[in-house]
Amino acid sequence: MLLSDKDIRHEIAKRRMVFFPHLHLDQIGGASVDLTLDGRFWLFKTGYANSHRPVDLDKVAFTQATEELKQKSIILAPGQIVLGITKEKIRLPSDIMGRLEGRSRYARMGLAVHITSALVQPGSDNHQVLEIVNFAPFPVKISEGMRISQVVFEYMKTPTSKPYAKFGKVARKQ
Repeated sequence: MLLSDKDIRHEIAKRRMVFFPHLHLDQIGGASVDLTLDGRFWLFKTGYANSHRPVDLDKVAFTQATEELKQKSIILAPGQIVLGITKEKIRLPSDIMGRLEGRSRYARMGLAVHITSALVQPGSDNHQVLEIVNFAPFPVKISEGMRISQVVFEYMKTPTSKPYAKFGKVARKQ
């Protein structure tokens, strides 16, 4: 069952769902919570970004192929990808999961904020990494503080036996 704004507020009031820093009330929509972009970005290093050689994904992690930049905004060329992260850290109980979604106002301008990793695992306690791609035929500027994504929550029939904050490998460090 998907959570409405009333359900989300109820879960926040009970401290079963926690956002840090705390949300502004207007970030809660009818059935979602808007998430803001942080000023940390990961761009592919030159050796990877301009290479026509295959990259073995079993041997090269994104941490090896990218470099972190801290800045207020970034301009994406058409077709360019950058990894971003949400300002908000989300803590969920083991019986609630989330799904990241794009925001239509940006999607209509060619911006995608996640490629396939939309799942916010039950029991998470982390920031969300966003795979941001400019599909527009023109450069676009994204900036820290933009409400770039939204998350939709859903109750699970039974709590997971593998809460992500305990069993996840990568996201525990985010």
